[in-house]
Parts: sequence; C-alpha cells; structure tokens
Amino acid sequence: MNTAILSQAATQARGLAMDAVHACNSGHLGLPLGCAEIGAVLFGGGGLRYFPDAPKWLNRDRFILSAGHGSMFLYSWLHLSGYALPLDELKRFRQLGSHTPGHPESFETVGVEATTGPLGQGVGNAVGYALSAKRAAAKFNTAEHVIFDQHVFALLGDGCLQEGVAKEAIAFAGHVGLDNLVLIYDSNDVTLDAMAEKTQGEDAEGYFKSQQWDAVTIDGHDFAAITAAISKAKADKNGRPKVIIAKTVIGKGIPQVAGTAAAHGEGGAKFIDEARAGLGLPADEHFYVSADVYAHFAGVKEESKKTYDAWQATYNAWAAANPELAAELTAGVPSDLSAKIPAFAADYKDATRGAGGVVIQAVAKAVPQFITGSADLYGSTKNYIKDGGDFSAKNPGGRNIWFGIREHAMGAICNGIAYDGLFRASGATFLVFADYVRPSIRLAALSKLPVTYIFTHDSVGVGEDGPTHQPVETVSGLRVIPNLDVIRPADAEETAGAFVASLLRTDGPTLLSLTRQAVPLMNELSADERREGVLKGAYIAKKEKGELKLILMGSGSELQHAIAAADELGEGVRVVSVPCFERFDRQAADYQESVLPAACTKRIAIEAGVSGLWWKYVGLGGKVLGIDRFGLSAPGNTVMKELGMTKDHVVAAAKAL
Repeated sequence: MNTAILSQAATQARGLAMDAVHACNSGHLGLPLGCAEIGAVLFGGGGLRYFPDAPKWLNRDRFILSAGHGSMFLYSWLHLSGYALPLDELKRFRQLGSHTPGHPESFETVGVEATTGPLGQGVGNAVGYALSAKRAAAKFNTAEHVIFDQHVFALLGDGCLQEGVAKEAIAFAGHVGLDNLVLIYDSNDVTLDAMAEKTQGEDAEGYFKSQQWDAVTIDGHDFAAITAAISKAKADKNGRPKVIIAKTVIGKGIPQVAGTAAAHGEGGAKFIDEARAGLGLPADEHFYVSADVYAHFAGVKEESKKTYDAWQATYNAWAAANPELAAELTAGVPSDLSAKIPAFAADYKDATRGAGGVVIQAVAKAVPQFITGSADLYGSTKNYIKDGGDFSAKNPGGRNIWFGIREHAMGAICNGIAYDGLFRASGATFLVFADYVRPSIRLAALSKLPVTYIFTHDSVGVGEDGPTHQPVETVSGLRVIPNLDVIRPADAEETAGAFVASLLRTDGPTLLSLTRQAVPLMNELSADERREGVLKGAYIAKKEKGELKLILMGSGSELQHAIAAADELGEGVRVVSVPCFERFDRQAADYQESVLPAACTKRIAIEAGVSGLWWKYVGLGGKVLGIDRFGLSAPGNTVMKELGMTKDHVVAAAKAL
C-alpha cells in the first residue's frame, strides 16, 4: 500500500469538496472531509473491485453512499477513479443540468448505484443489493465457473442509523446471513443540530453484534487500519454481515469547524482559503488534482481492467458451458406474458387478492427472474410462490422473502434488488400500511425502478378490523406520486392484466391494490379485452345501447355496482372501468376521447375512497360517490352499504342528474 499517494489523494479530495461547496455556497462538507481516507482506500487502495469503463460490470463490488448529503465524497472519488465524470462537472456541483446533483441520483451520474439522500434508505438498498448478489451466486455459479462473488459496501452516518428503516434492514440482513455486506459507519459523534450525545447513547458494537453482525471499531483516518478492516470483512465468509465503525473527525481539514455540528453543512466553506493552505493545496488553483494522483488512479484502472478481462473470460466460458443459464440471466419479461396466464372460469368469484395468488404462480413460471416477499402476511396477501423456496442463509436461491414486520425496509430492500437489475422484485402488505413503505415507493418512482407492490385489503370492505385498517385516502395518496402506476383491478381478469402491466413496465414501479372481499367476474367482455383494458388504464366495460346519455365509472370492487346500475337504468348508459389513472392519462387523446367522449357530460364515478381525484374525469356537471371520512367497525358489506357503496346509490345519483 502506497500510503503517501493515498494521503495525497485524500487531501486533494478534501480540496475538491471544499471548492465545489464554496463555488455554489451550498452542500455538505462534513462527510467528504471526514471520510477522505476511507474513500482513498476504497477507490484507490484496492478496497473496491470496479472498472470505470464498465460501470455496470456484473461482478463489480457495489458502493452505496447512504449518507447521500455527502455527495461530493462520491463525486470526487468517481472523478479520480476515471468514471465518466469530468472535472467540469464537479465545478458545476448542484447546478441546473449537471451530473453532480445535490444528492446522488442513480439515473443521473455514472457510477452512482442508488439514489440516496433520505437517511437510512441507502442501508436498505445495500441489503437489497447483497440479497440479489447472494441469489445470483446461488442461481448462476457452477462448480467450474464463479461469475458472481461481489461484495456490497455502504457508507452511512449517525443520521442513517437513527432512522427506523436502517434498523429494520440491519435486523433482516443479520437474520438471513448476508456476509457479503459491509457497512462503514462514519462515527464522528456529531449530527446536524448538535453533538450526537444529544440524541443517542447507543453502544454501536454491542447493537450490531446483537443483530448477528460482526463489528469492529477503528481509527477512520488510519490507512492501515481501514485497509485491514476492509480486507478482513471481505475475507470472512462466516454467515454474518460486517460493520466497520470508523471513528472520524467531521470536517477534518477546516480547523474552525472540525469536530463540531457546524462542519456538517456548508458552514466551513468561508474558511477554505486558510484550510487549503493548511492542507498544502496551491492557493492559485482550485479544483486541484496533481499529476501524481491522476497517475496513481490510472494505474489502478489498468489493474482493474486485468481483473475485468479475466472475469470476462470466465463469463464467456460459463456462458458456453451453460447456455440455458446464460439465456435466463440476460432474458427479459416475455412480451406475451398475458398468454401464459390461463383465463379464469366464467363463474369464478374470489377476492382480487385470491385471484392474484393464482396469477402469481403462472407469472413465476413464465418469469424466472420474478421474486416476491411479504411483511409477515403471506397468508393474507396470497403472493407466495409455490415450490419457489424461501430465501435464507441456507437457501439463498429461494424466491420467497420473509421480510418480517418490516414494511419500510421491505421497500428499500426491493429497491436495492431493482437497482441491481438481475431480478424483478415484489413486496406485499396491507394497503393501509403503504405509508410505512411510502418513502421507498417515492424513491422507486423517482429512480424509475420496476418494483411491484402487491397491497391487499384495499378499502373499507376490510370490515370488522375497523377504521384503523380501512384505507380511504391511501389509493388517492399514492396516485399523486409521479411515475407510480396504481392499478385497482375490478375482477380476476383485470388482476391478471395488472400483473402483466407491472411486469412489462421497465421505467417505474407499479402498485396493485387488491381486495379482501370476493368480487364477481365482469363477463361483459372477453378475458383478453379486460386484460388489454388494464394496460390502457381505462376502457369501456359495458357498451351503451343506443345514444350515449350517461357514463358510469368505477374501479376495483365498486365497478360491479356501476355495471348493475347500468343494467337497471336501461339504454344509453356506458360503464367505464378505470383501474389505473396513470396509464389512462398516458394514452393518446383520441383513445381517451373514445372512452370518455367530451360531449357526454353526465358522468358518475364510484370508488370506496376519497373522491377528490375523480373529478378530473367526471367534470363539474357530474357526481362522485366516494368516502370522504374514515371507516366503521362492522362487517364489510354493512360498512360498504352504510357509506354508500352500492348499486342503489349509483342509480339514485343517476336519476338525480
């Protein structure tokens, strides 16, 4: 190990961070300065296996900056390492259109593995990456060829560890034995507002060990100690994840703020001229990197290429020897997925969660990359893959993930699996608990991750469990998240269409909102027509006879009432199923007009949830039958009737119009 050159690199990385934050008068200096030695060992001292010219190399080590506010740490080291992030981009830190946004965004910057910023999310993402790697090794490695043996690193701080999502993910990782996971805890005894003792007094080593982790505490500025800890963490295959608790000085290099809460943000930027001089950086050249440091990283890149080339040869030999495995590794979701899901019998009647349980078995056969998990609710959410096996330390190839009662971590872990891109992740719970998953759902939508959420018990139809478990605002609250498709199918065939829509989508997440109570099949149209209708977001479920006079709309379990009302009201009534607002809004204007012609202003919508979002389809001359209050504790049918979710209420509203 060339300590001298690593020390130079650490110093110059500190300078890059100071100059970038000073230039825009915004950002966070604390972590980039405090963790510079850690970055030098990871990126310049052999800690990480990576090759900048192949940033998505399947067997690279993954690095996630969970403490995403310290983004200049990552940008500096990506630049020095030779990724496609030129110095001019560092100079444009936090500026419009730059590839150095305020927090790391996976879709914006080459080398960024996960979109981070909300604290603790990166820890969950790292657990998802590690789970994906374990499953990939179990699924694709052979006795003759090892193509997956990567490690997953995450750098986090006290803020991450105080967030509940991190604690949930840590507990899960320890329980399932993810010994390919290494957390580096930047333990600087400071949070944003004050010294950390103000809000925490936890024995970090004791905590991690209690969660079935290996833990070691080191001096986070000692190159030898950092190197030894990382080497040992990667070498130990003992079934326990690893944490390196690195004691560091926040804002190291700016004496006026170092070691204090003032160092967290840009508070130290006004002292950078003095700080740069103290570090030995040239006064007349900002964003300075020496020729020696660039040369060192060029050498690291050359060695990385040798490792990459050797792996590529192994991969090619593996692919030649295992063509079926190779095809599976690179295969996408079949475009004819719907045809691989058998149609339901005409008299089928079950909850859409039950139909989902049938559909998921066909999906699992057709899409071997599909894996699923539940937050201790498989018996209720019905998304268990039969014969898929359970993921565990002893069976890392299992397709069913038992997350436990850890919805927040489930979302973040599914995101990590999706970032890795080898498997299609899905997670399940009751819809009312979507708010426990919501931060991860939002990040999945922001990062365009194709995660599937299978959320059941989707309305006041839950019944006796009462208003605490009866979502009324939840579906609409999820519909307002940009780039999230929320699908509320009305029957078994629409449920099949919803699964197809979610699996065929590659540019964002999809949430399936499924019933607990049984619903009949809507046999006005064929199975294929209903499934195709879901893909379009809305479609004519029952065509009017004669001149169109009234449009009834609905989703989910309430569509049956719209159809029954149309039968009673007679000619001139059209029924439109609207399982997914977002998909319908993406359709061409002529299709939208064909379903909801502007000339027909007499419209009624019914849904067992808050009414607000439906008005864009109904218009001011119509009526929305919704539930703008919390639910009731009573049998589900009684609650539905009490709150106006019946055919008779639709008929009465139509006659009032």
